[in-house]
Amino acid sequence: MTDNDKPVNEESGDEESFADLLASSFAATPRLAPGDKVEAKILKISGEWIFLDTGRKGEGVIERKEFLDGEGNLTVREGEMVTAWFLSSHHNEMRFTTKVGGGAAGNAQLEDAWRSGIPVEGRVEKEIKGGFEVKVGGSVRAFCPYSQMGLKRIADPAAYVGQQLSFRITEYGEKGRNIVLSHRAVLEEQQQQEKEKLKDTLQPGQLVTGTVTSLRDFGAFVDIGGVEGLIPMAEVGWGRVTDIRDALSEGQQVQVVIKQLDWDNNRISLSLRETLADPWEKAVMTYPEGSFHTGRVARLAQFGAFVTLGEGIDGLIHISRLGSGKRINHPREVLKEGEEVEVKVESVDRDNRRISLALAGVARAADEEEASLASFRKSAVESSAQSLGSLGELLKARLEKGKK
Repeated sequence: MTDNDKPVNEESGDEESFADLLASSFAATPRLAPGDKVEAKILKISGEWIFLDTGRKGEGVIERKEFLDGEGNLTVREGEMVTAWFLSSHHNEMRFTTKVGGGAAGNAQLEDAWRSGIPVEGRVEKEIKGGFEVKVGGSVRAFCPYSQMGLKRIADPAAYVGQQLSFRITEYGEKGRNIVLSHRAVLEEQQQQEKEKLKDTLQPGQLVTGTVTSLRDFGAFVDIGGVEGLIPMAEVGWGRVTDIRDALSEGQQVQVVIKQLDWDNNRISLSLRETLADPWEKAVMTYPEGSFHTGRVARLAQFGAFVTLGEGIDGLIHISRLGSGKRINHPREVLKEGEEVEVKVESVDRDNRRISLALAGVARAADEEEASLASFRKSAVESSAQSLGSLGELLKARLEKGKK
């Protein structure tokens, strides 16, 4: 029998077997229960609804208004992935939400939101003892402790009053009369999502732009797009920085280089210094050997004194050059930190970033002594030459007289 002689019902059988396979593939996908979290792709955006592809049989929909900002602008586009929670299914249409809304309809969903971990929308009404009173589900009073309002300690609690924010219900009791919320939990999840995205894009050595979020005695924290990194004090500039507030301010935008990424321990090390010109590149021209400069004593050590000549440029006066010929036990016997001194550059080693210095007074005295010694030696040589000349002439005269 040839292919053309195949019965028609065999072809329909093939179609039926394909349909069975398709149906079985959907059947293998676990059914969603209310509160289940999914990652879905936006297929189409209409006037009131956004249609989602959840990888399951049936159409997923979510209200368009959930993705409008405060000015009524849409915050997502077709093709983007979104996180949503399953609410219910009807006639193969699956309803999802990104949060329980603030309208009266949301009031009946608060317990489900608590059990399922769905965010709820609430308005911060006022500051009360220990935290804030928040209205959720239209008119339900809830409590958010200070510690659960933000990722960091709250500096100005009054700034939150009147804001519309997303919360997670951490406690639900007395049939809704005792509800405890956390805005921090929502922020931490968002931060984790941003962190996962940045793992694929950030690399050591990369130049990024960030905003200074807080200043500490040990450095500055900078937000580089959803995650924070630290600029240690040593990486703020080429010069010695004693007070971070002299170099940076909160809210300042900076360009930094990523030094190290430790995702497991949530540590990102940044450098502001590496974006600045290296002063040692011009050190030989700026501080040539034999030149005199005014500097400030930055640090005293057992072996000598470090003097700052310019930003990022420190030179060393060895202890042997401090006593004006006398032996001293420690540089503090001659100098003190913060003192302004005039120094002479004795040598510059750019490759090893070292400059040897001497106190100007000591150097000048040594130069004068050396000059005097050189002058004495020169005059001695000249005197000796003159004496030898006179003796030669005398001997010559006597020899000529003898011949006569």
